[in-house]
Amino acid sequence: MGKRIVIALGGNALGSTLPEQMTAVRTTARAITDLIEDGHQVTVVHGNGPQVGMINTAMTTLSREDRSCPMAPMSVCTAMSQGYIGYDLQNALREELRNRGLNRPVATVLTQVEVDPKDPGFQRPSKPIGTFMSEEEAEEMRRRGNAVMEDAGRGWRRCVASPLPKAIVEIDVIRTLVDAGQVAIACGGGGIPVYPTEGNHLKGAGAVIDKDFAAELLAEELNVDSLIILTAVEKVAIHFGKPQQQWLTELTPEEARKYAAEGHFAPGSMLPKVQAAVKFAESAPGRTALITLLEKAREGIAGKTGTSVRQA
Repeated sequence: MGKRIVIALGGNALGSTLPEQMTAVRTTARAITDLIEDGHQVTVVHGNGPQVGMINTAMTTLSREDRSCPMAPMSVCTAMSQGYIGYDLQNALREELRNRGLNRPVATVLTQVEVDPKDPGFQRPSKPIGTFMSEEEAEEMRRRGNAVMEDAGRGWRRCVASPLPKAIVEIDVIRTLVDAGQVAIACGGGGIPVYPTEGNHLKGAGAVIDKDFAAELLAEELNVDSLIILTAVEKVAIHFGKPQQQWLTELTPEEARKYAAEGHFAPGSMLPKVQAAVKFAESAPGRTALITLLEKAREGIAGKTGTSVRQA
């Protein structure tokens, strides 16, 4: 019998530019369709780090060149990224499903996610967005008043606030699609960050929610069996990139927290993936989280590879 799964797609599944994305989503669609073909019910969450940074830069440049165009808030940039990533991804999935004779509707849900405006994440920008920069470029970005961070040894990137998700505003819509057997793409880029103000109004927040935490919350809300976090490596490692590097096949939440406390997982990279996996594994008996490579998703759900996180 198939499982109910939430998949969190990393940036490697989408590329960093429009042409790269159009190519990457074809590979991504094949990996997701493999799971659907095996009988699993799949809901998809994707990142948007490069894309939302690109959109924010474009909108900022436009506002500087044309004073009649106001700067777009980060929440609006996230909404834009959800639309254009969802457009490419749902079309690639629809095509791949039909090529295999699977008549499964696919829909992107423009998703708002509530955050706490007092979340400490607003005081400590930690979410990398946009393309990689040299150290000199990063220094110029910092001089202009933007926070930057070194991203897991791969270069420098701009970073913004990353509050934790509290609630998914459109959860009833997403649940209805999933219960009807459709493939939903939701909480793109972690969701559009909002918080309630007067009355029933939701106000956009200047932040980007980590998509792994949003995927974990969605997985809990949909009561799925497995959360699969797809990234650029086949397994989680300790001492990553060092001579004593060790790949991990299974982790208990206790072991994961111990390794995290020892600094084995890079903030903004592997750390939120492990933290989200631990939270899901502990959310109810029998739940399992898996961290693996996009191309290994089918083998991972079959227990042949990846790093699984479950309670002992």
